Amino acid sequence: MTLKELQNQALQLSLHDRWYLVQSVLASIQQETEVDYFPSSHLKASTKINLDPLTQSLIGVISLDDDDITESYVDYLEEKYS
Repeated sequence: MTLKELQNQALQLSLHDRWYLVQSVLASIQQETEVDYFPSSHLKASTKINLDPLTQSLIGVISLDDDDITESYVDYLEEKYS
């Protein structure tokens, strides 16, 4: 089976099944590459266990400096109240 054939078959699945497939493939890649996507400084171990696998995979993907967060929030407030 080619990659294109696999992609076409995956697109025939329901949305729920496609999300499950994505989560399964991502978990497999994470195990094989042994990359730690869950820095202990971000979450307690007990919190990580209770998160959906998709949510866990997003932890640490975007990192903002404190200045960026403040600037983004100020921009949001200015837009909201102007």
